[in-house]
Amino acid sequence: MSSTLSYRAHYYRPLAFLFSLFLLLSCGEEVETPPDQKEALNAWFDAKFEEELQMSPLQLTVMGRKELYDQIDDFSMEAQQEHLAWKEATVEELRAKFNYEALDDTDKTSYDLWVYQYEMEKEGQPFWGMDYVFDQMRGMHAMLPNFLINFHRVDSLPDMEAYIARAGEVGRAMEQLTQRAKAQAAEGILPPRFAFETVLKQTQALLEGKPFSDSEQSAPLMADMERKIAALLEAGAIDQQRADSLTQASADALTASFEPAYRGLVAWLEAELPNAPETPTGVSRHPNGEAFYNYRLKSSTTTALTAEEVHQIGLDEVARIQGEMLAIKDKVGFEGDLKAFFEFVNTDAQFFFPNTDEGRQAYLDESTAYLDAMYEKLPDYFGILPKAGLDVKRVEAFREQDGAPQHYYPGTPDGSRNGTYYAHLSDMTAMPKSTMEGVAYHEGVPGHHMQISIAQELESVPTFRTQAGFTAYSEGWGLYSETLAGEMGGYENPYYDFGRLVNEIWRAIRLVVDTGLHAKGWTEADGIRYFEENSSIAPGAIKAEVQRYMVMPGQATSYKIGMLKIQELRRKAELELGEQFDIRKFHDAILGGGAMPLELLERRVNEWIQETKAATPPIKEG
Repeated sequence: MSSTLSYRAHYYRPLAFLFSLFLLLSCGEEVETPPDQKEALNAWFDAKFEEELQMSPLQLTVMGRKELYDQIDDFSMEAQQEHLAWKEATVEELRAKFNYEALDDTDKTSYDLWVYQYEMEKEGQPFWGMDYVFDQMRGMHAMLPNFLINFHRVDSLPDMEAYIARAGEVGRAMEQLTQRAKAQAAEGILPPRFAFETVLKQTQALLEGKPFSDSEQSAPLMADMERKIAALLEAGAIDQQRADSLTQASADALTASFEPAYRGLVAWLEAELPNAPETPTGVSRHPNGEAFYNYRLKSSTTTALTAEEVHQIGLDEVARIQGEMLAIKDKVGFEGDLKAFFEFVNTDAQFFFPNTDEGRQAYLDESTAYLDAMYEKLPDYFGILPKAGLDVKRVEAFREQDGAPQHYYPGTPDGSRNGTYYAHLSDMTAMPKSTMEGVAYHEGVPGHHMQISIAQELESVPTFRTQAGFTAYSEGWGLYSETLAGEMGGYENPYYDFGRLVNEIWRAIRLVVDTGLHAKGWTEADGIRYFEENSSIAPGAIKAEVQRYMVMPGQATSYKIGMLKIQELRRKAELELGEQFDIRKFHDAILGGGAMPLELLERRVNEWIQETKAATPPIKEG
């Protein structure tokens, strides 16, 4: 899994299905937006996006800015309604002020994207109460502390004072979210019991240590606050007296606001736990659940594919990839069927690091080495290159889960914070070497780090487009990049190339299992069984995966659907352009406009194909 960490997206802008009619507006002859209108349009987008940013202190910080640095977003339903009303008003203003037909292709895309984001939010409104508030994947109970630890930079005394204020604000935010969760429960909408069990464990871990007990160890947030205060002291920014007062203020903020809110969440989770279903099916069990899943499926894939169609695509892809797996099995001389080869790769000691701190560090070191080697090859395949750096880290202890998927957090547009590839390493038996290389490429380069960094660094589009997020696009690129890395010289070890196929079949299986759970009445056990029968993925990872799908309906389908679209567009470009095809320019066409729905991406690539034909016509014989 990867994450672009948009804190507002989970509650303010839940993804919605493709607004096809608007995106398929007529394509006439190429026009160029008049300079005065282009300047006015882009200035309008930037002004409105700035208004929107000022509604989210967290997103400002994610972008490396320090306005509203002492605040946390308003997570109430009223704030969500206000945001939707604001977005609707901006769309009305956009349509009134600017003539769509007079815009060039780039500006039409910006216009379409702005309206599309509003339409997604509007279409999702009926389901605002159905997305689980607390689960093991996205719950704010863990994300907010993680945010303060990893995103709130402390470079000065005012920064630390803002941190202390924010620690208190977390308590208010958690009380709002707990109230929303209680309202959900009153409507009979509860996540599976395993989700609550994990949330309870994570929440309790955040309350272990000082200042919540007499322990010698500090709780995770307090430990981070102490580290950042110590860094200010070492830098000479504060004296010892001020450091002591900041430490006391930190403890006071945590005990006065953070602790009551989190203990209240613990109490509610413990009381509600018996009511959470132990062996649930998918979200279609909830009132209006079928409509909710159809919405989530469309918003995740940015297509009109039905659950049945997605399910069949998954079955077909599983069969195709297993054929490629058999070829590698035969290549390495393994005697036995594919099931036996799965067992071998899943259990043989050569495919695992020791379950020790040394083994964990070796995983991080080898992943870093693969990424460093890939960096050197980027100029042969890309014209636009990322400027931001990339770090490889282990997930923090308080949110680490055995077998949970690796993920990526973006850096800042100004480069002041690197992007980070995170790995869950608490159980090394769930982290095989064979898949390590492909995952590094997916999360790092040429995958998410490259795609998101390039988007954030774009100067040719309005700022809102540099921060846009569409899962089918971003995860489709991540999965496409795993295969691309093979073209770029990766996977010299055939077992690691097999691991690439393990990663790909994993995403194909997602199409089958996600739709099975949420549209066909499958249970968690059904999903696990299908995974076990069709992949060599470690048992711990399989369980974590299926449990992920159960609380994030539709999201897991985006990877393979997006990859297939990018591959389809590349085949089309290669066929139509022939010798004019340049892989660097194709990749720039995919990445150079930022994230967008797949239909808009197809439109962009088609425009690039036509421009390439016009610019460099083929030589005629005769």
